[in-house]
Amino acid sequence: MNSKTSTPSSVLAVEPLGFPWETLDPFLFCVHHDDAYPPGNGRYGPAAPLLAGRNLGSDFSRQDGWSMYHGQQVPGFPAHPHRGFETVTVVRRGRIDHADSLGAGARFGDGDVQWLTAGQGIVHAEMFPLLHTDRPNPLELFQIWLNLPAEAKMVAPHFTMFWAEDIPRQRFVDEAGHATEVACIAGRLPGSAAEPLPPPPDSWASQAQADVAIWTLRLEPGAQWVLPPAAGEGTRRKLYFFAGAELAVDGHAVPAGSAIEVRAGSAVALANGDAAAELLMLQGRPIGQPVAQYGPFVMNTEQELRQAFEDYRRTGFGGWPWSDAAPVHGDGDGRFARHADGRVERPATPAGE
Repeated sequence: MNSKTSTPSSVLAVEPLGFPWETLDPFLFCVHHDDAYPPGNGRYGPAAPLLAGRNLGSDFSRQDGWSMYHGQQVPGFPAHPHRGFETVTVVRRGRIDHADSLGAGARFGDGDVQWLTAGQGIVHAEMFPLLHTDRPNPLELFQIWLNLPAEAKMVAPHFTMFWAEDIPRQRFVDEAGHATEVACIAGRLPGSAAEPLPPPPDSWASQAQADVAIWTLRLEPGAQWVLPPAAGEGTRRKLYFFAGAELAVDGHAVPAGSAIEVRAGSAVALANGDAAAELLMLQGRPIGQPVAQYGPFVMNTEQELRQAFEDYRRTGFGGWPWSDAAPVHGDGDGRFARHADGRVERPATPAGE
């Protein structure tokens, strides 16, 4: 299952998707969560009988089509630290409640993206509250870890929201009338006049020469589209074909559930089969520095890793201002972000409109 198949043309390698998905520098990690959560119990979690047989605190079982992860009563990831990289959380369906050691909190989903620069250190929680008691609470998301270069490892933490309504989206229709839709979370789509949203200021993605792009693609059945070449020299690019049936990539038939590394400097012809196809694209010029990683800390040397653990034991990265390690922000599915300075941010279109 781990073998890679080299192929001609612009396709460099094809491998099956695992858990997590394998990434290329400057990315460290990518995971696709797709959980069919049941109706909630009125306290933001599943009914007690549904927890039977689960290893609560570390449940990745996908029993009944969903997991509790590290949550005890509410699914998700209670308070945990990070240092030295960024998390980019792309929520396709459902809601996430964010809380952090800076005092910031947010509820976001249905196309929203949270971009968090951990930098010198932050503690955050990502909980998946089951807000609806009368119907299921499906949740689907990508979490992507983007490395920081050595000079930015210890920058101040930074919390950014990209609301779904503001993310540039392009629709292309081929000669047969079949559409391809591209959402550009980071990076400009060549030939598009749409301005991408600015990444956090200390991100590798904020450096023009880094050529970072995070796009999602959806091809209708039978759609054909040419993925334009990347602009940067030394850029690497990987496509994650996570939903559909079969896709021809530069003439190479690839089944759903595949990761495809392609030549970033080449235009790549995509021809979809009989089912709608969805892909995530991660692209960037490698940082090219040593990576020393242990769990939630990603530095350049073992000594820096030891210092990260010592700093966390000593300071708690600012402590935890919340009364619970797994905060939930109340009823209702409205989206918002409350920043550490007290500023409240909401999307232009409220939920349900």
